[in-house]
Order: sequence, then C-alpha cells, then structure tokens
Amino acid sequence: MEVRFNMRILALLALILAAVPGPVGAQTTPAPVAPAADPSLTARSRELIAVVAGSGDFNGYFAPSFHAAIPKEKWDAVVASMTGQMGKPLAIDRLTPVTPFSANLRVRFERGVVNAQIAIDPAPPHQVVGLLFTGSEMAGDTLDKLTADIRALPGTTGLGIYALGEDAPRLIAGIASDKAMPLGSAFKLWVLGELAREVGAGERKWSDVLPIGPASLPSGITQNWPTGSPVTIQTLATLMISISDNTATDTLVSLEGERLDGFVAQVGVPGLAPILTTRQMFALKLPANADLATQWAATGAPSERRKWLETNAPRLRTAPIDPMMFAGRPTKIDTLEWFASPADTARMFDWFRKEGGETALSLLAINPGIDPTTRAKFDYVGFKGGSEPGVVTLNFLVKRKDGRWLAIAGGWHRGDAGVEEARFTMLMTRALVLLADAPLLK
Repeated sequence: MEVRFNMRILALLALILAAVPGPVGAQTTPAPVAPAADPSLTARSRELIAVVAGSGDFNGYFAPSFHAAIPKEKWDAVVASMTGQMGKPLAIDRLTPVTPFSANLRVRFERGVVNAQIAIDPAPPHQVVGLLFTGSEMAGDTLDKLTADIRALPGTTGLGIYALGEDAPRLIAGIASDKAMPLGSAFKLWVLGELAREVGAGERKWSDVLPIGPASLPSGITQNWPTGSPVTIQTLATLMISISDNTATDTLVSLEGERLDGFVAQVGVPGLAPILTTRQMFALKLPANADLATQWAATGAPSERRKWLETNAPRLRTAPIDPMMFAGRPTKIDTLEWFASPADTARMFDWFRKEGGETALSLLAINPGIDPTTRAKFDYVGFKGGSEPGVVTLNFLVKRKDGRWLAIAGGWHRGDAGVEEARFTMLMTRALVLLADAPLLK
C-alpha cells in the first residue's frame, strides 16, 4: 500500500539511508580514477565500528542533517536488527575512495561482511553526512539458515524461491509458499500484467493517453497533479511500479475494470478479484466505515463484490481520507488487504517473463529494490514490494549470469505490531546473494 511517502521507498532500496544535500550524492557514481582518501575520511570510517557497536559518540559523529533524517531511536532500531543477524562489528576490511570525502566500505562483523557507502563533510570537524549500508554477505550462509531466520520472525512469514523454465515454476525453498498473505502494493504486479496483456493483444498502446483520475494518498507524486491531466499509459505504469504511485494505480485499475477480474483468474489468483483501488481500500479501513468493511468481508464471489462496489461507490469515493491513519498500529490487515501467496507471485513473474513483453520487464527493473552491489550479481532484476503498518512484502524476478531465471517472493505480517522493514530487507538480500551463483538442479 505504501502510504509512508519516500521513507517506504528508501527502506526497500537500502538498509539505512540518510540522504542529504551536498557531497553524499557523489558517492553513487565512482570516478574513472579513484582519488586518494582524505585522512579525515579514513579516520571517520574507522570510528564507524564504535558507533555501530554503541560505544561511539553518535551525536558528534553524525552531522545535524543526518540527525534530522535518522534520529537516534531509528538508528538504534536498525542497527539492532543488523547486529542481531551479523553479530558485533569488528573492523573496516576495505576502504575504496570515490572522492576524497566519500568511499565504499567493507565492514567486517562476527558473522560476515556488510558493504557500506560513507560521505563526510569536507569542512572540520568532518562529520558524517551520509551513510548507506547496502548488501550483506553472511559467512557460511545457506538457504536452510536463511529460512530458519525468516521463520523466527514474530508474526507470520511466507517465502517462495522458484526456478523458472519451460514448465511451471519449480519450488527450491519456501515457507508456507502456497498460503495467501497480505501484499501491500505488490498487488500492482497484476495491474501491470493486465495492461501488458491488453497491449500485447492489440487492445491498447503504451502511448495511449488518458486523464489521470481522482487523487489517492501518497506514495507517489500524481496525487498533487490536477485531476484530468493527460498522461500516457506507460507513464502511469512506470510511476505505479517504480515509486508505487497510488493515484496512477487507481487510474489504471479503473481503466481495466472487469477485464482485470478476468486476468487475475487467468493467471490463477481469482480471489484477488475485484481488485480494489487504493482509495477504496483506504476508505474501507476508516473507523467511520466499519459497517462497509464488515459487508465487504462477508461478500464472497467476485461478481457479488463487483456489484457491491458499484452500490457503495459514492460513499467510498467521498470518504475523507486522513494520511495519518497509517501512522499507528496495523489496521485490519487480515481482512482488508490484497492477498496472494508467494506461489501466486512467482507465477505472475513467470507470466511477465514469458508473455509480458519487453516494456513490462523494463518497468519492473527501474527500481530493483536492492543495493547496487547485489544488483550487479545478476543480469536482470525486476522488483515490486509493498507495505503498510504490520505488513511488508518484497518480490524479485531475477536472471542470473548463467541465464537461469528465478522468482523470489517473501512477506512478513503481524496484526499486533509493526514489522521491521529494514530487517526483512536484509534477509531477502541474503536470499539474493545466496541465489546469485548457487548450484540449481535442472
């Protein structure tokens, strides 16, 4: 669902991100010839070990701009999650300068290595203005260890790792891989799928233009555009997948209508139909609409639900939606969500690979959902995740360097508290690292 603006996107892209104006931007594009590190950069990098361990001077180490982006309580929570998996930080194994004041690091922990990027203020006292922990490499890691760690998370987890070939997806490893679970914004995969089907069938063109529909809540940007602004279908799909734009999504769901019901049935997930718009979902979760939520849950067949939506459309369309409604505890995630199993998601990815066309695959690859180091291990990475309080899903379609295709779909939800998105991102990154070159049975 992804209603928490840019922080949701940042959580999927990396384990920790504090992006601020200034030299931090230089760290992402290595210069052709790496310069020497300024002595202050080397010193600050070495001090990182103590700061991660909790014995360093957090307030003095980071610049005010970093504190504004990542307050200490948030830092403590994410570091606790990281050290819970990797153990204590031990040393900086390698520092590779990008500029005199930014570098790529390999940080050694008790149970493996974490890659990082660091940037400091060139002016004294050279405080850290940007820090990004990217991929982790756990020593002696295996799929069995990974699945055990995912099973140990509080609440309910699901995982499906599938080899994709000529036949149906083949399960390599999983946790309740056939059990439906809340998807968050990952339901947008099926919206893209129907759009790709229509284009492939000659019913539409990616260049077709339509007016953008009524605003939903962020994430995204089009909720701030004038209603009715003309936009191409490909632009809407790009925004829907790459930044999980909810208003763009709703415009496409409304465009597809009952054809979307037929598509989800065709690809084996009839229970998704009819797919609610994000605004309809938000409206149903409002306390003032508790009666509607009960009626929706009690309405069974997709055709009956479609009629119910038509009957209650005025009330759902005009309900005032408060962006802060998702700032607290999980809200009806067991009854009011979009649901599919990891196996369903793997089949959807396999459909994209076989029938979706190059444009759909290119849209899935815009935001790979993982750090650049892990991304570079594959020839192709497509991604769509989703979240709301109590729910996180991360789903990947990857092509290995040896040409083998895999689908990796994972989720974690709990109704009693929020979930740690950074912790789950790290676990799913471990899965990708393991699968990048692991032997696979034919």
